[in-house]
Amino acid sequence: MSTTQIGTREILTLARENFEFAREIRRHLHRHPELSFHEFETADYVEKKLHELGLFHIKRINQTGVVALLKNNRENCVALRADLDALPITETDDREYRSLNEGVMHACGHDAHTAALLGAAKILCSIRDKIKG
Repeated sequence: MSTTQIGTREILTLARENFEFAREIRRHLHRHPELSFHEFETADYVEKKLHELGLFHIKRINQTGVVALLKNNRENCVALRADLDALPITETDDREYRSLNEGVMHACGHDAHTAALLGAAKILCSIRDKIKG
């Protein structure tokens, strides 16, 4: 395999290795839901995680949107996007990671979307020299 290619098996292996990373992020986000346009703590958390991954081209859009750029000296570009907001619903489940914000919960899956995106960012950072853009 050349240094500019990566195989499906390698990606699947990296995904399995990073499952706990993504699960812990999802559970953290599920515990701390915020309504649309009020995701200030969520945006801070995502930005912190992106910095921990080694991404430094990070900026805010409309206060709660977070954009990061992974560079590797190639011209191609791919955008990944996830929603951060939760819904005004009271969680009745009693899981250990249930919402701590009364009347707000991630019933729509955006906590999973954001966790998956951060998991993908971690994988992409680890293989940045093998991807084409």
